[in-house]
Amino acid sequence: MSLTTIPRYRQLKELIIRRISTGELQPCDRVPSENELVHSTGVSRMTANRALRELTDEGYVERVAGVGTFVADFKTGLHVLEVRNIADEIAKRGNRHSTKLLSCDEVEADENAAEVLQCDLAARLMHVRLVHCENDTPVQLEDRYVVPGFAPGFLDTDFTDTTPGAYLSSISPLQEAEHVVRATMPDPLTQQQLDMQEGEPCLVVTRRTWAHGRPVTFARLCHPGSRFELSGHYAPPGAEPLALEQQE
Repeated sequence: MSLTTIPRYRQLKELIIRRISTGELQPCDRVPSENELVHSTGVSRMTANRALRELTDEGYVERVAGVGTFVADFKTGLHVLEVRNIADEIAKRGNRHSTKLLSCDEVEADENAAEVLQCDLAARLMHVRLVHCENDTPVQLEDRYVVPGFAPGFLDTDFTDTTPGAYLSSISPLQEAEHVVRATMPDPLTQQQLDMQEGEPCLVVTRRTWAHGRPVTFARLCHPGSRFELSGHYAPPGAEPLALEQQE
């Protein structure tokens, strides 16, 4: 779709989202008002109102009556896309989360990564592999690819202190996610890294997430079948949205 065919309110939304994701607008910073947007961009008041209203509904900004509009605090507030952080889930159970970092580097996209992230074959991607542990027992093997332009500081992050998912959610809101869950038998390396018994099945969750209208990260999360269950809660339209819960 060419820029000229994109509705003005969407162009305005993407402009503000870009300023948030690049750090030009920080959490709790004031966002230009409707009047300021009308004068600085030439859009109509109706267009400015719709852009700010949708940004509020999607969780990017918070509007305070009589005060103004502010960038949402993604680190502490509710996220527009609720993808549970395994470290938080473990903490809620009163247990201790730790990680074993296996690799964290830049790699060339293989056929699968290029297809799911819609990039060229052999394009440069950031890649991390680590094992999440609960009270020193392995419960998840995370294998994740990230598009460099989305998170330039990804490879410099200490993933023994935070999880990749928590870091990505903190730097920019994720707009959309796709989950696929399947059971399979693990390969020997996965079986060893997760300390699984011979013949024990593995539950694999593949997760692709989007930001700014394109896929930016793809993760393959492997769990020992005996130490993991996946549950969900349904709420009707207008109530709290459906959320996946991990219980390792």
